[in-house]
Amino acid sequence: MKNVALSVDGNMLTIKVDLSQDFGPSSSGKTTIIASTEGNVTIPDREEKIGLNIYKKK
Repeated sequence: MKNVALSVDGNMLTIKVDLSQDFGPSSSGKTTIIASTEGNVTIPDREEKIGLNIYKKK
């Protein structure tokens, strides 16, 4: 994962992302990647999965 922190408290999932980060252009070059789970990942200590991408237009 890039710039994504997941934590679980009971049934509440908390996602932390630093919006000031920049991981360069997407593969299409149309957006700049801020954070990504880089596919679907399992939520810690749970069976659910999450897929997250945060980006901004160039």
